[in-house]
Amino acid sequence: MSAQRSSPTGTPLRPTQPTSATADSATAPTRSKRELLDELAREAENSQPARDLGTLRDVMVFAVGNPDADIMFIGEAPGAEEEKQREPFVGPAGQLLTKIIQAMGLRRSEVYISNVCKFRPKIDDGRMQGSKNRAPTTGEMLACQPYIMAEINIIKPRAIVCLGATASTGLGIEGTVGRLRGRIQEWRGHPLAVTYHPSYLLRREAEDGGGLAEKRLVWEDMMRVMETVGLPISDKQRGYFSRAR
Repeated sequence: MSAQRSSPTGTPLRPTQPTSATADSATAPTRSKRELLDELAREAENSQPARDLGTLRDVMVFAVGNPDADIMFIGEAPGAEEEKQREPFVGPAGQLLTKIIQAMGLRRSEVYISNVCKFRPKIDDGRMQGSKNRAPTTGEMLACQPYIMAEINIIKPRAIVCLGATASTGLGIEGTVGRLRGRIQEWRGHPLAVTYHPSYLLRREAEDGGGLAEKRLVWEDMMRVMETVGLPISDKQRGYFSRAR
């Protein structure tokens, strides 16, 4: 089970107030998931708690994908390319994520992709930031957390994949990726897997030209997710990133 993570002030890292889209979803069953998500995106765009921090940039990047997706991928925050295109996971890490999704036998449009933080975190005052990125702080995740929680409530995925420790921390799950990965855990009624962020795989590849072991670990996590949602796994897929190949 997940543990609550506390902020430096001792405030539990958990959702504060429900969004209107979440509340409406319980009372207006005729509204589509897309309508609820569109309303939620408008709320996030005008999020006063996030904008009042002064540590997040102005452009809001919401989510992309199928509202009826079985699998929901959650990352940490948009980067420079995501901010430019206003879509999560479109930079180098996003391109790798797309390849992973395709290796699972799916298209990017068949899954749902989001972030725990809806704005790109600033470095210094953000004016000379360029392409530099950083992970969101606890406070920044708290300010945006109601939106990712509402997305999960609306999508109702059959499996959630947290890409990196920041993403799992944003859901209140304590621990490193090394400790949390390798299994499917139950989180608020949803099967959930934690695995390495695609950017970590890219860094490992750049450091020593390898990273095969880490790629295999991520792929093992993806096969567990595939089994959870009932996707077929071929012998070829089971052999991906194996040292024997």
